[in-house]
Amino acid sequence: MISKWFKSLLALVPLLRPVVADPWPFDVTTIAAPDGSVTAKFVSFGATMTELWIKDRFGNPRDIIIGYDNNTELLTDPAHPVFNPIVGRYANRIKNGTFSIPITKYPQPPGPNVYHIPTNDHDGQDTLHGGIYGWDRRNWTIVSKSPTSVTYHHLDAADEGFPGNVSAYTTHTVENGGVLKTTVHATATELTPIMLTQHIYWNLDAFQGSENILNHNLRVDASRVVEVDGDAIPTGNLINVTDTPWDFRTPQKIDYRWNETVGLCGGGCSGYDHCWIYDHPEDTNPGVSLWSDVSGIRVDITTNNPATQVYTGYWLDTPRKKVHGGPSLNYTSYSAVAIEQEGYIDAINTPEWGVNQIYGPDRDYTWSTTYKFSTVQ
Repeated sequence: MISKWFKSLLALVPLLRPVVADPWPFDVTTIAAPDGSVTAKFVSFGATMTELWIKDRFGNPRDIIIGYDNNTELLTDPAHPVFNPIVGRYANRIKNGTFSIPITKYPQPPGPNVYHIPTNDHDGQDTLHGGIYGWDRRNWTIVSKSPTSVTYHHLDAADEGFPGNVSAYTTHTVENGGVLKTTVHATATELTPIMLTQHIYWNLDAFQGSENILNHNLRVDASRVVEVDGDAIPTGNLINVTDTPWDFRTPQKIDYRWNETVGLCGGGCSGYDHCWIYDHPEDTNPGVSLWSDVSGIRVDITTNNPATQVYTGYWLDTPRKKVHGGPSLNYTSYSAVAIEQEGYIDAINTPEWGVNQIYGPDRDYTWSTTYKFSTVQ
């Protein structure tokens, strides 16, 4: 007898064919640090982390990232909230879905060396996270795995209209002492923009003792934030955060100047969806620290990226995992905070920054981020 689960998965196979090469992209791989400090689960679809278990100050494990009980919803959920995958070929937004090589200020197609990729954000005004089917909605192939690591491979064969093929390897590793590390190495056959992120949504309380992240403590080592227009596209200006609600150089509760954030992330949105530029990029010290006084769980994030996007989840509206009280309850506004290590957003349309995000046969791309977990009393 075929189980209901198996029938439902078979029903998805026709939907998967245009997007993935393997009809079984949702098999779970579990890795765990030998000392029990970190346990993480992944699926091949998007090289996505689906669970992350960290012990709180009382020694009890909590799953501190949001997501789905049924991981096939990574493909089928029309809301597409981008729960914890590797995002590419170009993370965040591209104005008008258009860029040129060499880069120029907002090129207009058609034109020489001008590329236009599908738009999927702000009513077609920009491309978000790689297009209709970015790397988070492609199946990656497991290359190797061990009890403490898993490596995935993805071949982006000029998907979504980007030039050239990009071959990417992602490795997730856990270590004793509460360490999770993700690295991505990518090579390209032609000159092409590459800018990746790992789009993790954090709730360090795991909905035990609190319902949102507004009282989480946040520190961001950045004195500048990217100014954006109403479509969340950079104007080219960088804002000094001094005496603004963007100033987290000294740790603050996320909601410490909440009334001043109305409209900052577009429309009637309250909260943040902004790109901070690190003061000390590629430093050995954490660029971001986040912790909860409820669970006592703290994460310090160190990266080779020059910037971080912090999104406080205003648009979330998806059933919770059972472990988070679902499915009768939803993840809603401020249920979690996405903290995305990345490059300058839409730098491929902002030449005045002098940031080179074009890679090719003579220039590889490497993304690396380490998450160090501990507890506060």
